[in-house]
Amino acid sequence: MTIKILLPLAALGLTTVLAGPAAAEKIANKVAVFTGLDKITGRTIDFDVYVDETVRFGTLRVTPKVCYSRPATEAAETDGFVDVEEITLDNEIKRIFSGWMFAASPGLNAVEHPVYDVWLIGCRMDSDVAAPVAGSTEVRVAVSNQANDGAGSVDDGAPVVLTFVGGIPLPPDKPAVPSMMMEEAPAEEAPAQEGTDGQILD
Repeated sequence: MTIKILLPLAALGLTTVLAGPAAAEKIANKVAVFTGLDKITGRTIDFDVYVDETVRFGTLRVTPKVCYSRPATEAAETDGFVDVEEITLDNEIKRIFSGWMFAASPGLNAVEHPVYDVWLIGCRMDSDVAAPVAGSTEVRVAVSNQANDGAGSVDDGAPVVLTFVGGIPLPPDKPAVPSMMMEEAPAEEAPAQEGTDGQILD
């Protein structure tokens, strides 16, 4: 009789040992932090997006649905579920990505686009960017978080008009740069000496 009672208790203890300590709860943040890359110009910016807000970077529209981090006592892991849409040349909205992004492994689930890249780099509870107004459908342009605007500015989110050849975008025209080479100055004639009238002086 005693053995029958002890066996279930032993099994319960073994299950507890195998399960180990309970994992810490994920922290649901209000703001997702992204890096955006313009492959044509090579410029990158970091920008904040509130959860369920849509922000435009180039021709992409980025909408984080959740952004999770872990407590300081746990291993640093940041992930978020993100929708990415593209504004086509016909001004239509086309979804090109919907899934989990992992800050530690940005290449694991990458956005595939010929001109722009965007990936999750962190989560936070607040932002210097004003929160969107409840019920608003306005889509704001990505604003750089970098100090002194870094490599980016408010205008970095503006789409670049590109020409495509065979589906490949051509780089935009670069502004003319003044030549650094010295232009040859016209040869100056030696000043004529007064009173020579073409004569050879001794």
